[in-house]
Amino acid sequence: MTGILIVNLGTPDAPTRGAVYRYLKQFLLDPRVVDINAVARNILVRGIIAPFRSGKSAEAYRELWTENGSPLKIYGENLVKGVQAELGDQYVVELGMRYQNPSLESAIARLMKARVKKIVVFSLFPQYASATTGSVHEEVMRILSKQQVIPSVNFISEYATHGPMVDIYANNARQFDINGYDHILFSYHGVPQRHLRKADDCNHCLKVEKCCETLTSVNQFCYSAQCYATTYAIAERLGLRRDQYTISFQSRLGNDPWTQPYTIRIIEDLAKNKNAKRLLVFCPAFTADCLETTIEIGDEYKEEFEEWGGEHIDLVPSLNDNPAWIKVVADLVR
Repeated sequence: MTGILIVNLGTPDAPTRGAVYRYLKQFLLDPRVVDINAVARNILVRGIIAPFRSGKSAEAYRELWTENGSPLKIYGENLVKGVQAELGDQYVVELGMRYQNPSLESAIARLMKARVKKIVVFSLFPQYASATTGSVHEEVMRILSKQQVIPSVNFISEYATHGPMVDIYANNARQFDINGYDHILFSYHGVPQRHLRKADDCNHCLKVEKCCETLTSVNQFCYSAQCYATTYAIAERLGLRRDQYTISFQSRLGNDPWTQPYTIRIIEDLAKNKNAKRLLVFCPAFTADCLETTIEIGDEYKEEFEEWGGEHIDLVPSLNDNPAWIKVVADLVR
């Protein structure tokens, strides 16, 4: 038997302040996410961020929540069922969340109980970042290190330009009249610039202008460069000119510089200075629509855009539990 561990970032157990507090605390105490010394991290997260952000975040989660629960978890469960059906009974497919439930520990325990000979870890992050895929890999290894017998483990680190995945994003965009938009945004989750520098062992990162715009052997593990590569692949499928779209980054936290340009600043510039009225937005760092896509882009940024003179933002659906995505995941882990 081969075990397949499909992992996403996580979601609160409920759209309540207490559940969101627990989620934020576990998430932000991860040293790969907030990479400052442990004392300062604990003071910042336990004393400031989690207590003060949990109430507002709970309101946003209540907007997002469905009668069946968190969309991120629902899409994950449907994906696992579909991949299990595709792969057959020689595989055991489990869902784990890096933060909260179903936990990685419980998912790995189920795989070990099934007596799998090998585990393939597939994180639902197309572009590698230390704070996402790296954190998942470290936690999986930490959990498995407690076992007396550790099976063979394969990690799929990134698939930023995997053709069949790119095709799904492009096909999702074809649901819209692409030429009817004034501009197209590819908005990715941001990371602090210091994360990019720490991942660079070639003295390349942020040394020259546009260093991320070409993926090479030097910056092949750079999150930002992989985001550009994903964008170029989707744009090529759709026949987009370079002046038709912009690559940007959202969801920053704190005052340190993050990956740039910032999505909210690009939206402001398009509305105020470029007279853009209609925007189409991709979020290809997220394989499932969630708080950062449905609420942050679809509601909050849309409201700001309209206040600045814009008229409408449409969000290209993510991969979610699309049958074509289920087949892609099955093929990748197989």
